[in-house]
Amino acid sequence: MTNGTVTTELESALEKHRVELTGYCYRMLGSSFEAEDAVQDTLVRAWRSYDKFEGRSSLRSWLYRIATNVCLDMLTAGNKRARPMDLTDSTPLAQAALSPRPDNTWLEPMPDARVLPSTADPAEAAIAKESVRLAFMAALQQLPPKQRAVLILREVLAWKASEVAELLGTTVASVNSALQRARATLSEREEAGDGAAVSDPLDEEQLKLLERYVAAFEGYDMTALTALLHEDAIMTMPPFDLWLSGSADITGFMTTLGAACANSRLVPVEANGLPAFAHYKPDEEAGGFAPWAVQVLEISDGRITGFHCFLDTKRWFPLFDLPLRLEAEADEVQ
Repeated sequence: MTNGTVTTELESALEKHRVELTGYCYRMLGSSFEAEDAVQDTLVRAWRSYDKFEGRSSLRSWLYRIATNVCLDMLTAGNKRARPMDLTDSTPLAQAALSPRPDNTWLEPMPDARVLPSTADPAEAAIAKESVRLAFMAALQQLPPKQRAVLILREVLAWKASEVAELLGTTVASVNSALQRARATLSEREEAGDGAAVSDPLDEEQLKLLERYVAAFEGYDMTALTALLHEDAIMTMPPFDLWLSGSADITGFMTTLGAACANSRLVPVEANGLPAFAHYKPDEEAGGFAPWAVQVLEISDGRITGFHCFLDTKRWFPLFDLPLRLEAEADEVQ
């Protein structure tokens, strides 16, 4: 067997794990781009040290050990990515001001295809989706890094306590203790209402809700939109720390500071295991439609509970493989 064949086979073996490793690093780091950087670093380290891999564990376990170390190194700065409502109180519409914060402040969106490996097991697929939803991701960011790793490995990836202990170089008792503390923290957030705004698997009713949402938003029909919003719905717009609560303030914002979004177009995308859309608004100068935001929606009990608009289109639209303009006659991406 030639060196070239060995090289190709190793590249292929490593690449098979890219999506699941990206999902793991994304849950650890809360950043789309940092996760992809971490995975690339992991694969490069694995490539360079493969001759030292003695096969005492599986290749997959070895890669997770490397990825965990990469993530823990990246988290030593102590930065916790967050959503606007994790940082400030909601702002009444009359006091609304758009104040940006640095990119590394924010929990970032992620295309499903980059973090959710294909699986034939519906239960496994459901757990994977739930574990990248925005509320769960935000809760993870509140955990110390090693607790975060333990919770993800045990609860999301279903590793045994002994496997996690070996990966982290610690004891089973230490792993179980970290898991107990992590569960307690997440339970407190759920009791405070932080875990309620997640969508169920999309059924016929939810699909109809999304159809009505698209019609209301593209038509900028605030009466119709109000009927779709939960009374406690929230709207966020990273990189701005402003967030609004309640349908009156949300629709009020859309018809004042957000009035330029009238007659926009929405293109469905898949993000964070939730319904999502690429939002293009009219381009008054060049005609057609220019990218404005990736919207990620949270829905519950037949209403929209969260309306999250990620506005840094130069970063998000390429990540989602979206064009940077739509022509006037285009209602959808071809």
